[in-house]
This record gives sequence, C-alpha cells and structure tokens, in this order.
Amino acid sequence: MSLITMPFGLTEPLFVPEYWLPPSLFDLAEKTSFDIESLIFSFAIGGIGTVLYNLIFKQRLDEISNTERGHYRHRLHLYILFIPVIVFIFLTFFTTLNHIYCGIIALLIGGLATLYCRPDLKGKIWVGGILFTVLYFIYFGSILLFYPRYVELYWNLDDLTHILVLGIPIEELMFAFTFGMYWSGLYEHLYWRKLIQTEIIIPLKD
Repeated sequence: MSLITMPFGLTEPLFVPEYWLPPSLFDLAEKTSFDIESLIFSFAIGGIGTVLYNLIFKQRLDEISNTERGHYRHRLHLYILFIPVIVFIFLTFFTTLNHIYCGIIALLIGGLATLYCRPDLKGKIWVGGILFTVLYFIYFGSILLFYPRYVELYWNLDDLTHILVLGIPIEELMFAFTFGMYWSGLYEHLYWRKLIQTEIIIPLKD
C-alpha cells in the first residue's frame, strides 16, 4: 500500500506554491516544484494509514468469498475505487479551488462511496479517520515544538482559511481525517478482504 501511495507525491507541483512552499533537499521544491520528501511522505502515510486501525484493534483479515462478491453492492466495485481520482481531476480543471481542498473533497467522497460498497468497513473508515488525524496532529505538533514559525514561513495562509488549531492549519487536519477515512479501508476494498476480530484465549487454571 505504501508503494501504491508513493506516486501521489508526484502531484506536489499542484500544491507548490499555491498551498505551501516547503524547504526541500537541494531546494528542489523551489526550483522545480518537485521534491524527494513528498515521495517519502506519501510512502509513509500510505502504510501507516492502512495498518493503524488493525494494529490498535487487533483484527486480522480474511478473504471475501465469491458468493459475497456477487452482492449487488459490489457491481460498482471498480468504479468506486477510482472515484477520488475522478473527483480530484474534475475539481482541478473545473473549479478555482486551492488543490488542497480538491484533495480533501475527493478523499471524503471516496470514503463515503466506500461505505456504500463496503458497509462492513464503516467502523474502520470512521475510526481510521480519527486515529490518523490524532497521529498526524501529534506528528505536526512535534515539529512546531522545535520550529514554532514553520507554518508561518512555508504555508500560503492568505489563500487558505487562516484557521489554525494549536498552530496547525485546519486544512492539514482535514486532509489527515479524509485520508485516514479513505485509506484505512482501501486495502480491504481493493483486495477483497474483510476484518475478523482476533480472539484472545485465556488458559484456565487447573
């Protein structure tokens, strides 16, 4: 899942400098709008977003049977997988929204569409969004402890809502929540897997 997510880092030119202009290795972001860090970041959040829920709630995966795959909800399986990409492209070309909002809306619609196709994942989708937001908040907050002016220096706040949550742009948290929503259930949706609660067996004393 990390490898699937990593190429999305190549969309960085859509966000630089309209959304932000981050410091980067060899000043690539400023010179080319591409940077190596975006690929690393995308790789990391793809894996984390996929496993975070299962790691905390100790759930394992089981394959969905061919009979279950024949349910009417799965007729749109392939189309629903591509909904976020379609929505993002549409908003990018037919609106003047900052691309971060295009991404947030696309991920939100993708998560809701997944709920239709895979209602069994509703817990993972909503809780996964919350868990990833909390983790992202801690991660971002740790940066601000050492670099309090990080957001002020590198985010294009004049083109955003200017709403900060303990110094973190609300757009970052909105992205974290919608990404966590969509990505937390993507592996199960893509590879026809369902969640099974891991049983904890406590041995009885003689």
